[in-house]
Amino acid sequence: MPAGALITEGAPYVRCSRAQLLDLARRLRHRRRPGPRPAVPHPGLRAHPPAAAVDRDEGRHRVPFPGRLARRGARAGPRGGRWPGRAPGRRAVGGARVPRRGFGRSHACGAGPGPEATRLSAVRKKQGARVLRILGRGLVVLVALFLVPGVEFLISSRGFASYRYAPPPARQLPAVAPPAHAPGKPTVAVVVGNAGSNVADTLVPYDVLASTGRFNVYTVAPERRPVPLLGGLDLVPDLDFAQLSTRLGGRAPDVTVVPEMPSDEDSDRRVIGWLRSTASRGLVLSVCTGARLAADAGLLDGREATTHWYRLSGLQDAHPAVHWRRGVRYIDDGNVITTGGLLSSVDGTLRVIERLAGTDTAAAAARTVGWRHYSPGAPARMPESRLSPSNAIVHLLNLGFRSNNSTLGVVLTGGVGELELASIFSPYAEVKAARTVAIASTATVRSRHGLTFVPRRRLADVGDDVDRLMVPGTTAAASPDPAIAAAARRAGVPLEYPHRRPGFAFDPVLSSMARTFDRPTARWTRKILEYPAADLGTSGSSWPWTPTLRLVLFGLVGVVALAIVRITARLIMTGSLRSRSADRPADGTPSGGRDSLGEDKEMP
Repeated sequence: MPAGALITEGAPYVRCSRAQLLDLARRLRHRRRPGPRPAVPHPGLRAHPPAAAVDRDEGRHRVPFPGRLARRGARAGPRGGRWPGRAPGRRAVGGARVPRRGFGRSHACGAGPGPEATRLSAVRKKQGARVLRILGRGLVVLVALFLVPGVEFLISSRGFASYRYAPPPARQLPAVAPPAHAPGKPTVAVVVGNAGSNVADTLVPYDVLASTGRFNVYTVAPERRPVPLLGGLDLVPDLDFAQLSTRLGGRAPDVTVVPEMPSDEDSDRRVIGWLRSTASRGLVLSVCTGARLAADAGLLDGREATTHWYRLSGLQDAHPAVHWRRGVRYIDDGNVITTGGLLSSVDGTLRVIERLAGTDTAAAAARTVGWRHYSPGAPARMPESRLSPSNAIVHLLNLGFRSNNSTLGVVLTGGVGELELASIFSPYAEVKAARTVAIASTATVRSRHGLTFVPRRRLADVGDDVDRLMVPGTTAAASPDPAIAAAARRAGVPLEYPHRRPGFAFDPVLSSMARTFDRPTARWTRKILEYPAADLGTSGSSWPWTPTLRLVLFGLVGVVALAIVRITARLIMTGSLRSRSADRPADGTPSGGRDSLGEDKEMP
């Protein structure tokens, strides 16, 4: 094309002058997108190729070439390139950068995309919008699927957390005399906080020590009033701190047992202060996460110690001065003995008996309570426990979709063993599988070694709000009370005596859990309790199907609710459009007395 030719709108490719390129670069710097340009004379314009040579797929042009090139990269004419007539690249005359050409972009010097490029760009935008719609709908369905189960899980978990150490109801109790004191025996103080204590950490060492008959064993607290043990069992402490000091003439107890206690600022302050000032002068037995209080009191600094495997990492971060160890049932470090979780307290307590009363007495105590894993002089071997994915799933299913729907009534009878009580209240509460409620026919109940418990419900008031009645104790199983059987028949619930045969009290309870709940929950309970071995039997479900089905049901409720909302919204929208169409006059003028321009119409 001769000099002075015009740049026409829609040309696939043109060659620009230096001035035009500089003008384009200036526009790009100011972030101004060049629009269509008018026809301008171009002194150095080269002739366009024929229309048949336009590459319709790429929106570029190409000079027709008969046959194949002699070699790749052959140059054709002054515009070098791989193909004849192809653009020279992004850098033009003078080094100015020319933006890449593509679909939907403005070409240099006003050349725009061809009609095919515009159509493909619209198709791609439509496909992108469709993908976004599909993703959005999928996200909405997922939210609906998990929203209702999430709300149910939140309600259930919060409710169970408030139940674990719920304060006992206010009531007038008869006076309870403290146990007698034998001056010639070593004194053991089992500490409970005003806000409560773990039921297994408190009652298991108490029972093992009291079964020897060689110790004065007391439960002590900052105040002598009913305190909750884990699972809803209320205990009246034998003495408060001041009464214990008076009874011992200001001396420290020979042994202080520190169980797990719920975090409570006032109770922790008083217990930690007493441990630091008084208990530190004797032998301290820290049970499970009672190590938190012992460490807060400074009793473990610079020592080797252990605790429950589930809480050990948190205590490592909170108390770096303590040399924490995993995979041991207890550590004897002079005047401080720390144990692992829950039933590891049996081994730690037997170690205390070894030191104060001899190995024979410790072995006799192990036989009395049915503990088959006693290792004289050294802790028994124990593998390091970790939380597995299956443990976490079972725990969450029980917490969110079973604990709020299962209640076990535990009937307290006179002379029941402390370890037998712990064997029922502890497992279900530790793994959050069910709620337990203490029931009795009297206002208070005395245990085998003299502890006083207060039930939260009378036997005559038992109804169908409990799923099962369990009566702990070998004595109760040997001579069943007809009143208990009558209460079970009246409520229409099954009655169970788990301790019909002698042995370790936790064995039949774990077997019952596997049979009535499922085996994974029973195995998870055994792991939490740090029980070395238990015969769980082969009966029972292989998976917690009941909470799983509840989870699925709540998810379906959310999806159905979403479907109802969408259908209702469509019906409302369709009805609104139909009503608008019905109100519109036949001549097309909008209703309401106004024409299409918004002017008031004249009414006849």
